[in-house]
Amino acid sequence: MSFLGVDASLTGRRWTGPAPEVARAAEALVQQTGLAEAVCQVLARRGVPAGEARAFMAPALRDLLPDPRSLRDMEKAAARVMQAVTRKERIAIFADYDVDGGSSAALLIVWLRELGLPATLYVPDRIDEGYGPNDDAMRDLAARHDLIICVDCGTLSHGPVAAAAGADVVILDHHLGAEDLPAALAVVNPNRQDESGELSHLCAAAVVFLLLVEMGRLLREAGTTGPDLMQMLDLVALATVADVAPLKGVNRAFVRQGLRVMAARRRPGLAALADVARMDTRPSAYHLGFLLGPRVNAGGRIGAADLGARLLATDDPHEAAALADRLDNLNTERREIEAAVRAAALDQAQARGFDHGLVWAAGAGWHPGVVGIVASRLKEASGRPSIVIGIEDGVGKGSGRSVTGIDLGQPIQRLAAEGLLMRGGGHKMAAGLTVAADQIEPAMARLTELLEKQGSHLAGASDLRLDGLLMPGAAQVELVETLETAGPFGAGAAAPRFAFANMAIRFAKRVGESHLKISFSDGTGPVMEGIAFGAYDGPLGAALENHGGARFHLAGRLDINTWRGRQSVQLRLEDAAAA
Repeated sequence: MSFLGVDASLTGRRWTGPAPEVARAAEALVQQTGLAEAVCQVLARRGVPAGEARAFMAPALRDLLPDPRSLRDMEKAAARVMQAVTRKERIAIFADYDVDGGSSAALLIVWLRELGLPATLYVPDRIDEGYGPNDDAMRDLAARHDLIICVDCGTLSHGPVAAAAGADVVILDHHLGAEDLPAALAVVNPNRQDESGELSHLCAAAVVFLLLVEMGRLLREAGTTGPDLMQMLDLVALATVADVAPLKGVNRAFVRQGLRVMAARRRPGLAALADVARMDTRPSAYHLGFLLGPRVNAGGRIGAADLGARLLATDDPHEAAALADRLDNLNTERREIEAAVRAAALDQAQARGFDHGLVWAAGAGWHPGVVGIVASRLKEASGRPSIVIGIEDGVGKGSGRSVTGIDLGQPIQRLAAEGLLMRGGGHKMAAGLTVAADQIEPAMARLTELLEKQGSHLAGASDLRLDGLLMPGAAQVELVETLETAGPFGAGAAAPRFAFANMAIRFAKRVGESHLKISFSDGTGPVMEGIAFGAYDGPLGAALENHGGARFHLAGRLDINTWRGRQSVQLRLEDAAAA
């Protein structure tokens, strides 16, 4: 049954409200905890019982942090890094070019620097070298270093690890592993096939953080102290959100505490990046995923691959300002490239249809640095796992994004084993692949088959799930702040969405290229502000701007807007329907 009777909104979606059992659980939570009804609706959706509500809303790292030694090879990895520190050996860090890789590298660089030990950073070029270690780079690093630490990569790099003769290799990763691991000294990865899977939701930076926790224990046993790890949680939080790791368990504590650390602006790189992104409010998970993350990623996508890691690791405010400015400019350039690819990919995917278990598009000359972002856009538009492939010289390089509950990494890895892909891997929510151009069609057909076995074709963008109704007068700053304690929100933990029923549009104006600014009320209570990003990319913008006095049901998420020191609540509008 649809919510508010909306079976086809302005964007073509059906609205659904809380399931009856969730509504009953929310009512019980209100009675047993005394919390606001809107907060209890979110807690009930996440299955939080009344007795655990307060602890859930204040996740503590001391309660949720796993024992690092529960991960295979952790003790071997820590002992080898301890040896390198004690003997002041030459250390190289081979990192992936995304936010998780850059954050992981920065964690190690900063930690080693505080112990007086420099480290060489190596980040491969996305286009010339591709993802992960390669033979030439590893051979060159091994000739000049005693220890190579691969972060956010390496689990499937059998040949490159073997090429690093003369140096020890330690891998700190989270991508899905094969049955056989490379011949590294240690492979620490919660997604190894011989792991329990209890920590499979960790990103690579979280794995690196656990290594540093274990290193702290070894240093204390040796009679000394290490760097303050709590002050490094801003990097773990950034990586966790930007890499779309599920926000559950210890990940919630990483992000919650990391945001507190970030608010203090002690890390020059993140402070400079916040400034160029014009962040004028307390950082939130939204800022990590949509303002900071894309800028850190921009270097790896279309510029120098190591810019993001260098920004996050620097302790020089002047260098940080210069790097942040460069990344901001690259991000603007990336948006322009992305827009062209997105338009072509969306047209192609829509022509193919959104009815199957996979939505995909491929095109000659599409920049490999933006295919992952465009895949995210297709996923958002279709509610299906999505793949976008750029073709150059007969070879396609693609990236995929999945939806909650559908594992994309395992099927991609299976296609590589079956010979349909030249290479491929990833994790549940994101994956990468390389495929011969003449194998794209059969590979995508096989991938669709594997994903539909998981039910990927059963859910779609036709449903907008809402947590309940609100009136403008109830949307107070205090409510939004309390709702935030049920977060952080992101992958695996959808932000609460509410509907405002039968609203009159008081003001509507196009802002920027495609955004819509509105104000609305129920006719008797206060007027509320709203912003709809990208509203003119679809039918939402024009319909609300030219409302003609009609009333609408409005749906979206609540934000706190700060202007000249004053706070107010605004609706981040996602959809609307005729009342």
